[in-house]
Amino acid sequence: MNIQNEITAPCPLLDDRGHITEEGWARHPYWRYDRTAVKASWLRIKEWDYYYVLSDDLKRGITLTISDLGYAGLMALCWLDFENGTADQVDTIAVLTRGRITSGDSGQLEFKDKKLFLRFETGEGCHKLVFSAPSLVSSLGEAGLHGEIDLYQPADLESMNIATSWAEKRKRFYYNRKINGMSASGFVKVGNKEYSFRQETSSGGLDWGRGAWTYRNRWFWGSAGGRVNDKPFGINLGYGFSDRSPASENLLFYDGKVHKLGDVHFEYNPSNYMAPWQMLDDDMRLNLSFVPIVDRFSSVNLALIRSVQHQVFGRFSGRVVLDDGTGLKLDNFLGFAEDVLNHW
Repeated sequence: MNIQNEITAPCPLLDDRGHITEEGWARHPYWRYDRTAVKASWLRIKEWDYYYVLSDDLKRGITLTISDLGYAGLMALCWLDFENGTADQVDTIAVLTRGRITSGDSGQLEFKDKKLFLRFETGEGCHKLVFSAPSLVSSLGEAGLHGEIDLYQPADLESMNIATSWAEKRKRFYYNRKINGMSASGFVKVGNKEYSFRQETSSGGLDWGRGAWTYRNRWFWGSAGGRVNDKPFGINLGYGFSDRSPASENLLFYDGKVHKLGDVHFEYNPSNYMAPWQMLDDDMRLNLSFVPIVDRFSSVNLALIRSVQHQVFGRFSGRVVLDDGTGLKLDNFLGFAEDVLNHW
């Protein structure tokens, strides 16, 4: 296993040169992000909050995104139907946002236009998601969507935190926190039908990121959350984005604690994302198969701005090993894996 630098105490994210003070990973968000310390044009600064909530018994899920890429804000809501294998999305763009959408640290992000309303409130032990998409028409013909969901975050819950830079330009950096396996409760109403999300069978996660990126990037990410042996469990797998020699973001969550993995690789068919995938690590602590249900595919090609995204939702099965050598078995564990290429 390669040596990974674990950060264990608070520190500023960037120094006076705009370089990361200490690259590595942490169990808690120790780095302090200050947008004014970034040594890059506002065109290169990327800030985003992405939530997903998946329910095994409902066979439904929802994803919510508020992002500010400097030159534009990209917001999206996607309703997922695992029973029928569909993904219905409403997205919208705000131009020349320059950090206005995501700036500040009030614990609340909000966006509203004619197509979409999103509000994310972060309080002690809870993330409240309030949302509506009046123009959404589901694949089943249901018109309009709105809802409220609470994600519960225990005070001692460990998370995935990573700060890395690009080898070719150290002022380009990636600071990311992923909180996995939060239980969820609330409702989503689609048309005239209301879906009630219960804590016992619903789980969600947050992908919170801030950075100044290079122009062209491709990454792979996989995530899942739920319960194993009646305890909260989750996985976070990711690679291909920035220089990961200081640390990877690959880890297991079990009963509120992080179990660190080394390098992980995805084996998949790039000409058929709905074919089965395989996830393996170099230390033989992770061996998972992934059977897709629905590919949330999107593609944008606007000359200098290009994005091709395959976020594939499905089920993980296989075996993982915790830090103490304990093996856990996964059987049709709901989550997703993605392959994303961005030029922006």
